[in-house]
Amino acid sequence: QVQLVESGGGSVPAGGSLRLSCVASEDSDRTSCMGWFRQAPGKEREGILAIRKDGRKTVGDSRFSISRDNAKNTVYLEMNNLSPSDTAMYYCAAGPSPKLPAVCSGVWLIRNGAWGQGTQVTVSS
Repeated sequence: QVQLVESGGGSVPAGGSLRLSCVASEDSDRTSCMGWFRQAPGKEREGILAIRKDGRKTVGDSRFSISRDNAKNTVYLEMNNLSPSDTAMYYCAAGPSPKLPAVCSGVWLIRNGAWGQGTQVTVSS
């Protein structure tokens, strides 16, 4: 089982930025697709962005960007211009890259990924 450890969460004022990190315990096919999710209290977990080992990634909210450093088994989530509605627990997930026509995405990782424990992000107004 892949172990994932997120870090970088915290409390920031509205308009602030954070960079989340997620370190995977291994570099294997089981971490070829990685992504970020978040879950606010009382809401369902939602996908943010996902990225393959070759760098291909999904697109989403323009305030957020995803990247990975394969040499460090680490995926990052850069978040800018945060608002109170971004307050949530942020989770990292990792899984094998799917075969076409499926793509490395939040939808794929929800059903096929291993999960970290999460890191809390709180944005104050």
